Amino acid sequence: MRSRITLSVATLAIAALALTGCVAGEGSGGEAAEAGAGGGAEGGELNIDYATYNPLSLVIKEKGWLEEELADEGVTVNWIQSAGSNKANEALRAEAIDVGSTAGSAALLSRANGTPIKTISLYSQPEWSALVTTADSDITEVTDLAGKNVAATKGTDPYFFLIQALGEAGVDEADVTVQNLQHADGNAALNNGSVDAWSGLDPIMAGAEAEGAELFYRNVDFNTYGFLNATESFLEESPELAQAVVNVYEQAREWAIENPEETAAILAEVAGLEQDVATTVIEERSNLDVDPVPGQAQLDVLEVVGPILVETGDVASQENVDKALAELLEPSFAEEATQ
Repeated sequence: MRSRITLSVATLAIAALALTGCVAGEGSGGEAAEAGAGGGAEGGELNIDYATYNPLSLVIKEKGWLEEELADEGVTVNWIQSAGSNKANEALRAEAIDVGSTAGSAALLSRANGTPIKTISLYSQPEWSALVTTADSDITEVTDLAGKNVAATKGTDPYFFLIQALGEAGVDEADVTVQNLQHADGNAALNNGSVDAWSGLDPIMAGAEAEGAELFYRNVDFNTYGFLNATESFLEESPELAQAVVNVYEQAREWAIENPEETAAILAEVAGLEQDVATTVIEERSNLDVDPVPGQAQLDVLEVVGPILVETGDVASQENVDKALAELLEPSFAEEATQ
């Protein structure tokens, strides 16, 4: 297996600090910084993210399966937490990570804006986004959002979920003030009254629901898949290492499907959730039993999201979207892993 020396220790430490979130279990950056400081092994490094919205990444990290798989190659595995798809995209763009977890919409956005990434596997087909408000709110449907403040993390599935929901309900986007807040901060803003609604993301959303928040609009069709992405440079320089990552992801998928309770327990520990809340996320809102090979089903979903990216000004042109759709998916690694 070819090895790959990635970033310097200092760069990894800075990237780790930049990627931290503020929700319980989302880390302070110390773990990632320590991993970078321990790098430089003869076999090189693998910089990979883990995220509470990607349960398989949590299982792999907890079980140490990547470290076990790569031990004979002398590869050091550095785990860096992504607080959201936008943060994973930032890290991939800066090459602070080689492999990162995003929603499909976020992967398309990143590729359409020039980040050279490829989707090498799918980790889930989740219902992880919905529109949320407080139990005492007078908001009961999407049309009630006209004239209101809504928190959403731009560049992520909840943001595109909100845009699609407004369009379906006939609400002009200009009539809604979107507060661009990271997922956990959006939940906090809803709780302290700074916004009227929040376009939420599990598992934070499931925790909020357990504490009394109302999910007033749900639509599984507005959620895109969970995409596992890698930088093109990593795939070109270390294809065997990329294959090892996807192989271990398939090991984790099989284990998680057979052990949903323990998977939920791992999520609960990392995300600071009650066990029953984590169980809801895993068993009711995360379809892990999905074909990992990215293909036409994902393109069909992203073709709906693409024009929204242009309309909102997040991507310069439909031409950029079409080019990204043609270049984003790289199914060969997942195909090999499932043979």
